[in-house]
Amino acid sequence: MSHKEIKAGELLSKIEFPSDLRKFSEDELTQICNELRQYIIDIVSIKSGHFGASLGVMELTIALHYVFNTPYDQLVWDVGHQAYGHKIITGRKNLFHTNRIYKGISGFPKRSESEFDTFGVGHSSTSISAALGMAAASRLKGENQRQHIAVIGDGAMTAGLAFEGLNNAGVSNTNLLVVLNDNCMSIDSNVGALKEYLTDITTSHTPNKMKDEVGDLLGKFSHLEKSAQEVVSKSLEHIIKSTPIRQNNLFESLNFRYFGPIDGHDVNNLVTILRDLKDIPGPKLLHCVTVKGKGYAPAEKGNQTVWHAPGFFNKETGEIIKVIPKAPQPPKYQDVFGHTIVELAEKNPKIVGITPAMPSGSSLNIMMKVMPDRAFDVGIAEQHAVTFSAGLATQGLIPFCNIYSSFMQRAYDQVIHDVAIQNLHVIFCLDRGGLVGADGPTHHGAYDLAFMRCIPNMIVSAPMNESELRNLMYTAQLDETAAPFVIRYPRGEGVLPEWKTPMKKIKIGTGRKIKNGDDIAILSIGHIGNYAVKSCEILEQQGISAAHYDMRFTKPLDELLLHEVFDKFDKVITLEDGSIIGGMGSAVLEFMAQNRYSSKVKLLGLPDKVIEHGSQLELHTECGIHPEGIADAARILVGLNLKYTF
Repeated sequence: MSHKEIKAGELLSKIEFPSDLRKFSEDELTQICNELRQYIIDIVSIKSGHFGASLGVMELTIALHYVFNTPYDQLVWDVGHQAYGHKIITGRKNLFHTNRIYKGISGFPKRSESEFDTFGVGHSSTSISAALGMAAASRLKGENQRQHIAVIGDGAMTAGLAFEGLNNAGVSNTNLLVVLNDNCMSIDSNVGALKEYLTDITTSHTPNKMKDEVGDLLGKFSHLEKSAQEVVSKSLEHIIKSTPIRQNNLFESLNFRYFGPIDGHDVNNLVTILRDLKDIPGPKLLHCVTVKGKGYAPAEKGNQTVWHAPGFFNKETGEIIKVIPKAPQPPKYQDVFGHTIVELAEKNPKIVGITPAMPSGSSLNIMMKVMPDRAFDVGIAEQHAVTFSAGLATQGLIPFCNIYSSFMQRAYDQVIHDVAIQNLHVIFCLDRGGLVGADGPTHHGAYDLAFMRCIPNMIVSAPMNESELRNLMYTAQLDETAAPFVIRYPRGEGVLPEWKTPMKKIKIGTGRKIKNGDDIAILSIGHIGNYAVKSCEILEQQGISAAHYDMRFTKPLDELLLHEVFDKFDKVITLEDGSIIGGMGSAVLEFMAQNRYSSKVKLLGLPDKVIEHGSQLELHTECGIHPEGIADAARILVGLNLKYTF
């Protein structure tokens, strides 16, 4: 089915912007929610994308845009996984089929895309601080009637930034509403004391006490006819359901006026409550209980982690569509990590695993099942994950701290202050290094090689294939290594179907020659080196003899290898799936300057600009680091300025 065949429902088809939504009666809002939910199901099932989170906030999305005068009233979504409905009713319904596709709309709120996207998001826990900043600005400008709303999931509440925002907002006297979307999930199930606390709130005795009092009250109406008793009973039950309960709790102690918990799927009650909250000054928090994947049974009742972003699926049956390859395929790098850490931990009792809320995404869940006491999910708290790892290391344990490359940016101070300065044996396994694809610029691991390379005591490496990843993991955990150690690998599959090779030690700071050549040398780091292999084959067809070296380490550099290269070649290309500024190529240029080499060098990598979303190959092509682009650069460098075509 093409996107042109997917039609919006009767009411949704009449909504282009929230101003259109506000023309409908409250009685029609439930139908609009159902139609919007179905529209997302129809498109995501054939185009893929994030799924369960947006279905869970459908009623909340409609109620917020119905009550508040967006975009004048400023609505900030946390993370952005949950903002598909928001995008559709804010002018992008007819573009939604391009969601996360190259040159299409972003999968996350993005300021340059719409005035309704008041703050660009992708990482968690930013909404409260951002909305507070907007609210403070409005107060300074005299816009006292302007409303500011932050919608944050309870998973995102575990990050320190969310608490920093709450702490500041509680004494700010600003017009701020925080909506807590409580579904007990981030991508995997939530963990930690805050989750238990929120669960306790939702099952507190206050509503139950009210129900007991209702029962006593109904007893006093026992003389009424049965039909009259039913009317009174339903009315009182509705009062319990629809009335936000004020409780003394954590949020109240931070000077927020707390309301809830309430049913986040009752759109009409949400509208009523949000209207009431508009008139209450100061910081407020509305606690809404929702179900991730609400309204689509397979997502609602099945594995919610899988349905966070299920890929293509049959919307009628809920069957996730997977292409079964004819031949064995290479594994994902994350799965190689997940199985290999278990192999190592079975032999080395000092090894432990740590992840900040990404056990499935990083495949640390494999270790969690086999060794639950030695694998830790610390919640969405990257800073804590790093310092927690440092604490483990001080006691002689060897933590493998597994964090997405872009998320590691949030814990940079802890890497320096708590690990590197103390020279602790913490192994940072940075998943999603390089361009990640459809998640776009908030998730690209573009800067890790550069920002890790400049830190004292740090070893920085990147494997070219699965076997090299296993060897680096083995090397990193040896007692003789005993230093902060970065292993950086990309999102997606490797290149070796038979990947489970025996592990062996790699000498720190040594590269390897992949191919001999005479005319030009290509120095690569990491998985992108497999593109260089193909480029060498292309060049051979045109009579250009290219040597290829896999550097393996950006710190320390293999200086013997580099002397060999620059003594022989006056034309060199460096290749990396990371920022050119400060990356491996920069390290090579520094080596050249220090040793007074004068070869012509072309640096290939990610340019000094924001790279948008698309498939990994599309983005690599845009940056000129795909096989044909590398070959083009080589031909130009050797003086054969002819673009190769197939």
